[in-house]
Amino acid sequence: MQVSQYAYFGLFSRGISAAEMAAVLGIEPDEITVRGSRRTEPKVVPVRHCWRVVCREPGLSVDEQVAHIVERLGPHTAAIAALVGRLGAEEDGGGAVLEVVRYFNEDGRGDTSNLFGWHLGRAVLDFLQATGAVLDVDEYDMTPD
Repeated sequence: MQVSQYAYFGLFSRGISAAEMAAVLGIEPDEITVRGSRRTEPKVVPVRHCWRVVCREPGLSVDEQVAHIVERLGPHTAAIAALVGRLGAEEDGGGAVLEVVRYFNEDGRGDTSNLFGWHLGRAVLDFLQATGAVLDVDEYDMTPD
């Protein structure tokens, strides 16, 4: 079975744009979403702005992808924590998330190395605690029926 995966640390808000978040932190995101930017019908609208630092490097375990993100953001922990506090005070509640996304498939689009087990070390857990971030893991079975 093959695995495609990536991880990101994201800040989200209904009222504060990704550009504003970047200005406060002094860190440019790798990816952003803009509230309302994907509107194709009256119902399909991103519900919030999102600022993301992402690791999509193939062949790395989840541990390694997350470690790259935390190493990059570690020097900015206090500023991120302060911004998360501001985002959390919003009426609709903004915040922070460490997201892990994994696709399991057998169609030849993925890494065949052993990427199945993973863990979060003390440095990552301390970073999540300090920034008030939640952990969200999405896993998708993409194998043909």
